[in-house]
Amino acid sequence: MKLSTKCRYGLRALVDLAVFSENGHVALHEIAGRQEISLKYLEQDFSVLRRAGIVRSVKGAQGGYLLSKSPAEIRISEIVSVLEGDLLLIDITDSDQTDIRAFLTRRVWTKVNESVSNSLKSMTLADLVDDYRLQQSGEEMYYI
Repeated sequence: MKLSTKCRYGLRALVDLAVFSENGHVALHEIAGRQEISLKYLEQDFSVLRRAGIVRSVKGAQGGYLLSKSPAEIRISEIVSVLEGDLLLIDITDSDQTDIRAFLTRRVWTKVNESVSNSLKSMTLADLVDDYRLQQSGEEMYYI
């Protein structure tokens, strides 16, 4: 599975928005500048994210974007689904399968799909923001 640029840039932009929106909305051109992403590209991504209810826009000369809900309520799986489509690594709906194909579907492809889905569902935007801030503070992170 290779995630599209649209998805990777969108997630980067949302982490940036969550980090820099503590004092209010953030202009898209600011995110584009910090993340070195085309403003036109971000406008397309944020249009999709707005329609999905992940962000909301603030109109006007001093406008920008805010998250529609708390970063802790936004799962990474939701973001990826909105920007990328389904989370399946392999489409396993083919009913006309040979014995080996059916075996591999059960033993490998279903497990891989579930693993990717569970990983993305287990992370929130708040998790990424917290980890990013910890990294920026210079503290080492150790996992046991």
